Amino acid sequence: MDDYGVLSLLPPILTVVLAIWTRNIIVSLSVGVFSGSMILVGYNPFTATLDLIEERVFVQIAVGSNIQIIFTMMAIGGFIRLLEVSGGAQAFATGMTRFISSARKAQFAAWLSGMAIFFTDSGNALIIGPLFRPIFRELKICREKLAYILDSTASPICILVPFIGWGAYIMGLIEQAYVDAGLTETALSVLIKVVPFQFYAILTLAAVVFFVISGRDFGPMAHAQQRHLEREAGNTEPDTSVPESASSKPPTRLSLFVVPLAILLGLIGGLLAWFASIDELTSIHVRSTMTIAYASASIACAFLMFKHQKVPLNDSLNTFIKGAETMVFVVMILILAWSLSSVIKDLGTAQTLSTLVGGNVNPALLPAIVFVLGAIISIATGSSWGTFAILMTLAIPVAVAVDAPLYLTIGAVLSGGLFGDHTSPISDTTVLASIGADCAHIDHVSTQFYYAMMTGTVAFLTFLCAGFYDSPYLIVGSMVVLFFVIHFLGRKIGIGPGYANSQVNNA
Repeated sequence: MDDYGVLSLLPPILTVVLAIWTRNIIVSLSVGVFSGSMILVGYNPFTATLDLIEERVFVQIAVGSNIQIIFTMMAIGGFIRLLEVSGGAQAFATGMTRFISSARKAQFAAWLSGMAIFFTDSGNALIIGPLFRPIFRELKICREKLAYILDSTASPICILVPFIGWGAYIMGLIEQAYVDAGLTETALSVLIKVVPFQFYAILTLAAVVFFVISGRDFGPMAHAQQRHLEREAGNTEPDTSVPESASSKPPTRLSLFVVPLAILLGLIGGLLAWFASIDELTSIHVRSTMTIAYASASIACAFLMFKHQKVPLNDSLNTFIKGAETMVFVVMILILAWSLSSVIKDLGTAQTLSTLVGGNVNPALLPAIVFVLGAIISIATGSSWGTFAILMTLAIPVAVAVDAPLYLTIGAVLSGGLFGDHTSPISDTTVLASIGADCAHIDHVSTQFYYAMMTGTVAFLTFLCAGFYDSPYLIVGSMVVLFFVIHFLGRKIGIGPGYANSQVNNA
């Protein structure tokens, strides 16, 4: 293989710079792949274009494992759309509101509902937000707090579940990077082992509970709560608002949520156990399991919609297809990410980086560096998935080459991308959380930023420590630290529990 030296760093650097500048992942990845093809073919634009299409894109699509991932993603998209249209998730969230009698219970119920709607990050806020808005107002809790809870349970729970769209997407990136690095472990096994190292996601979910327990807020969130209490004190008109979900469509059955999810999870658990008992659990077994489970759950959802809502099966099929179509953009990112991985492999980028890093940076610091880099890219682009696509293809081979903690490095890629997405004002989940809570977007961004930065700082310090002491149990210590930080700041500079004991009669 030719030695391209520092020139091999051009495609990933160009991709990162363009992603930050243009905020367009498709354009950034395309230019990055094209620049790599230009180097490989001797700087002939025509030949480089042929290389990009024939040797990168077409080859990656033709790889058996890749087309299986694409097919699985389509099945997941179809199921999510069916479940959203059926109203089953809204029925679940509505049921949760029946047990609310205090501010703490309201916040915890919103958090628990967000955890339960784990199959879609974008639908989370739009399903739960409208249902909890009148409850939060009745209990004198500001809408910024609802937006924070919605945003803190959308992506953080999705990234921890291997068997949804997030998991399938991440496993696709991991599998290609592992092949390029000469590793043979299955992507599912890797992703499961990485879960304890997803420090930011775990800490973000825990932080919501810690704030609920404390009953206090500080920083911009505290000021937002004070403004809300002052407005409510001067507002003598009764709250006549109702959840949009309740006013726009008739009540739906909880079975439309429970039965499809039970079939989905039951088939996933059963089929994986069966494959493991008769054969080695390979990646193709995981993908076939997910495809069968999501297709079966979709059929069950369509049948229940026909039985209880008189929705024709043909209409459900069209809904499923529309849901599958929503995955086209994600599939494009995947294909380009695979192509970029192919280019940097042929250029020897990982070897060049490992030489530079090995001589100047302690490999134990690599996860923390990757976390920061991922956060920067994600904040600028507003896309955690785009950040994963850029960094995963680079971080894994470099971690292998310099002997850095591999699972920890992958966790840093995921945590950095998620942290940046959580704090970015142009992130889709951040925008949707504002919409779901009916909160001014700038207010949501400013109030959430302090809480996310506090959690992100603890996550960064955890990655620093884990680089030298590689143990998944560090997350336990980090959660303890975060709890005491929230408790200390709440006691010193926070407000409350001014609304913590507010009661509402749901009779």
